[in-house]
Amino acid sequence: MVIQYPETQEDSISEDYFGTQVADPYRWLEEDTASDVADWVVAQNEVTFGYLKTIPFRDKIRSRLEETYNYPKASAPFKVGEFYFIYKNDGLQNQAVIYRQMGINGEAEVFLDPNAMSGSGTVAVNLLGVSRDDRYIAYSTSAAGSDWQEIHVKEVATGNELADLVKWVKFSGAAWHGDGFFYTRFPAPESGKELSGASNRNMVYYHKLGTKQAEDQLIFEDPNTENQYYRVSVTEDEAYLILYKSEGATVATEVFVMPLADKSQGFQPMFTGFDAEYLILDHREGTFWVKTNKDAPTYRLVSTTLADPKVLVDILPARENVLESVSKAGNQLFAQYMVNATNRIFRYDYDGQQEQEISLPGLGSSGVGGGKKDAQHIFYLFTGFTQPTTIYRYDIATSNSEVFFQPALPFDPNQFETRQEFFSSKDGTRVSMFLVHKKGLSMDGKRPTYLYGYGGFNVNLTPSFSSLRLPLLENDGVYVMVNLRGGGEYGEEWHEAGMLANKQHVFDDFIAAAEHLISSGVTSTDYLACAGGSNGGLLVGAVINQRPDLFRVAFPAVGVMDMLRYHKFTVGWGWVPEYGQADRSKEEFEFLYAYSPIHNIRSDANYPSVMVTTADHDDRVVPAHSFKYAATLQKLHTGTNPTLIRIETDAGHGAGKPTGKILDEYADEWAFFFHEMGITSVNN
Repeated sequence: MVIQYPETQEDSISEDYFGTQVADPYRWLEEDTASDVADWVVAQNEVTFGYLKTIPFRDKIRSRLEETYNYPKASAPFKVGEFYFIYKNDGLQNQAVIYRQMGINGEAEVFLDPNAMSGSGTVAVNLLGVSRDDRYIAYSTSAAGSDWQEIHVKEVATGNELADLVKWVKFSGAAWHGDGFFYTRFPAPESGKELSGASNRNMVYYHKLGTKQAEDQLIFEDPNTENQYYRVSVTEDEAYLILYKSEGATVATEVFVMPLADKSQGFQPMFTGFDAEYLILDHREGTFWVKTNKDAPTYRLVSTTLADPKVLVDILPARENVLESVSKAGNQLFAQYMVNATNRIFRYDYDGQQEQEISLPGLGSSGVGGGKKDAQHIFYLFTGFTQPTTIYRYDIATSNSEVFFQPALPFDPNQFETRQEFFSSKDGTRVSMFLVHKKGLSMDGKRPTYLYGYGGFNVNLTPSFSSLRLPLLENDGVYVMVNLRGGGEYGEEWHEAGMLANKQHVFDDFIAAAEHLISSGVTSTDYLACAGGSNGGLLVGAVINQRPDLFRVAFPAVGVMDMLRYHKFTVGWGWVPEYGQADRSKEEFEFLYAYSPIHNIRSDANYPSVMVTTADHDDRVVPAHSFKYAATLQKLHTGTNPTLIRIETDAGHGAGKPTGKILDEYADEWAFFFHEMGITSVNN
């Protein structure tokens, strides 16, 4: 099928980077509110959806996805006074509903239903924080996938809504103290630039219940410093307000504390210099418990004091395996470690003694909740590639676990199996991957294979369950997830090996993963797809430029594609510590320019079939990245494979996306996947 792509206007814009002229002919696509950009989006979607409609089994895949996604899902409960709160989705609701129940076995009743807040289910809700007397709870709403939040307050016991409203918030919690809460916000954006303008001056405020936001008290700002994130919390004993500073989406932090009994003292420095990550777990009688990677790439838990915070006393010393998280409840510590990208949970006292392992049902991923010092139990979850997310209740007094919630599935996950393999990257580094497929499936070198990766920002890829993979697995395909450098699965050194000037290691690892799947007889180039989102979209874009011959299909989703200008939009500045900044130094320009997906598209290669995905309300990675990338690829690609862009409306970077839109997108992706591999029919 010959595709007639929309004509994309080109401008004669170029910029000089340290003596190198770089053309930017599609910069006009960065104006997300411009009418000609809206027309371009409509024209591209007409081509994309017109192509997808010609795939005969697309509707069959959509029906199967809806059938297998239709099972109950729930979060771990958390306690507020006499009540428990839990997120539940009965199967196909666009958004999870927040329920409240009296006691752990009480009858659940709706507390917040985001599905009633918009006709299309595009409003997402998250609970943020509870007042110290358990009387009030703050929650956020965000519309159409945007990172912008509005904070509201409800009464816990009655469910009554208060008139309080806080706006222009991103990535904030609500740290309660007294009759209000601390939060972080940005200045109101310029009209028309809400989804693209830079949000780079964070501030800390205190909101008193019953007052208007204009009356909120400014607690902290630094008018001389931009491009920092702030985060605040209050210790359980309410002795201190904790202020965390970070220079973007990086692990390194500075920490300051303010005595809440005497706020006139202001914030006192505790850890400065951005030399490591510090996270305060608890404070008791002058002692702080802190999780840190200071002198410990795999992290450790230490104690210290404000009088001499440089003296760090090991509570849980660093091990070979990464200390992923520590939570507290009932005067106990619960530490989650990572062993080859799978989890283990251990319990300790506050001195790091009396170790007990909490037995997990297999190799997979867990998440441990916390509680107050008088808590009698905690909840933890476990999931794996073939086990749906199950919630367990752990009794602190008896050390016994019992299933609290386990969903009944409309299919049998036991027909599939998982194995972990290791392979060598280009420089000899040992890298791990997980493979999921039908039990007993023979590897004939022609299995349709979906290779997924991320490789950045210290993010861990660990096993998790998703029925959205079933169209692949039920049709004798193989799902592969690879633990690339740049992630955090093996500690901070693993992360640093894939950032800044080391970013090429990530691409090398991914290419080596594909080559391993081919050489080991799992698949071949004709049946191999690569996929990733956000930083993973960047990964896919860079890899298919470097090795267009290696894949049959590519899915770069909401990707960071313009590495020279990414820092100029919304919160893109926050990624500079991870990527570098092209206009800051010649060295950084050169290594960014060398792999930037937009700037390295080739006209001398036959690219795989590409379907770019993005959304019009993505204000994390603005859609201009994908727009400019797709326009460039459509112009320069001389092969016959399709290069499409699918642009979702009333959606963002991914969080809060309604179920209906999720199922539509996956149906289109799997239909494109099979069709481009020459597969003419699919099974249920």
